[in-house]
Amino acid sequence: MSGRILSIDTTSEFGSIALIEDGGVAEEILLHSPDGFGHVLFDQIARLLNRSGVAVSAINCFAAASGPGSFTGVRVGLTAAKGLAEATGRPVAAVSNLRALAWFGQGALRATLLDARRGEVYTGLYDAGLSGVVPEAVTKFAPWAAALPADAEVIALDTTPFAPLLPGRIVIQAPRALAGAVGLIAWRDWMAGRGQDPVAVDANYVRRSDAELLWKDEL
Repeated sequence: MSGRILSIDTTSEFGSIALIEDGGVAEEILLHSPDGFGHVLFDQIARLLNRSGVAVSAINCFAAASGPGSFTGVRVGLTAAKGLAEATGRPVAAVSNLRALAWFGQGALRATLLDARRGEVYTGLYDAGLSGVVPEAVTKFAPWAAALPADAEVIALDTTPFAPLLPGRIVIQAPRALAGAVGLIAWRDWMAGRGQDPVAVDANYVRRSDAELLWKDEL
């Protein structure tokens, strides 16, 4: 089956967009915007599609990295994908950033890791088919590392803080541009009929935002 997916990741200051055609990455662009992507994203999408000679109406499914990540950044990417999908009557595929990191692994068990700050990490554990083995979580690094299966390789965007603490393990540094991996996973989901109505798609924060925590404390 042929088709195209436009994939977006704006979950950190290093974002990316990608065009997926027939199950392969036609083009992927790394974006850097420390001030956020709201003011640059649609212009970059238009340039990508123009270079490829592809109209928005020719996109079969829109994909977005759903987090965890920056609260605002996650929302920008998801809102863009959902808006484009609603305007064109297409489905959306939301892909966890932790699952996207597992794309770059090679082992039967792939442990993915993102810095959650406050001395914590976002974690996921996936099999070779990128299905979750245990639920994604936010936890302290030390107990997570102690409980990690012996045969699991570790994949992170920045391995510098973690590799010295994981002696004897395979540690893989993933590229900053995740939109290609997000789009390729979305392709699988779309082909399997798992594209979603834009209204049903939401963010994957794993840990609630500070705003939500403060709001609950005030009740």
